[in-house]
Amino acid sequence: MKNLAIARRYAKALMLIGKEDGKAEKYRIELSGLAELFNQGNELGQTICNPLYNAEGRKKVLEVVLGKLNLSKIMRSFMLLLFEKGRIGFIADIDDFYQKLADELKGIARASVISATELSSDAVEKIRASLSRMTGKEVKLDVEKDASLIGGIVTKIGDLVLDGSIKTQLLNMRESLKRGESV
Repeated sequence: MKNLAIARRYAKALMLIGKEDGKAEKYRIELSGLAELFNQGNELGQTICNPLYNAEGRKKVLEVVLGKLNLSKIMRSFMLLLFEKGRIGFIADIDDFYQKLADELKGIARASVISATELSSDAVEKIRASLSRMTGKEVKLDVEKDASLIGGIVTKIGDLVLDGSIKTQLLNMRESLKRGESV
């Protein structure tokens, strides 16, 4: 939980700079690319994040990589700050939060739909359009499949959860029967 708070703080700080200088979208692209580079499973991220290696050597490697990537001055400074503060290992979480903040800035809401079966593209589009009307924002929809739901869908957008799954209906019915209520 502490890691998420740290990631959120750094993402918000970068977003404030992006709002101020009007380059929030540029930073989104750069940060996303860096997070992907560090998390590809290659040795770069492991080398720079590993405290067993000499800190000065790791910093030099980072500086060389940042120099070759044609990044903005702010992003280079941000990455060096993360390194100095021992937070470079949180880059994926920082990127996740930054992506959400950048979407909010552009008026985009993120939602997820979990269904028991594969949804048709038409059904997904109808759900997206409905959520878009409900929120008044453009909606990016992540679709997942979870057979344990038995049937129906669960939609999450922000703090709102719309659970229309058979599994939940059966659980609610069971609780009602336990309490002696008529179903």
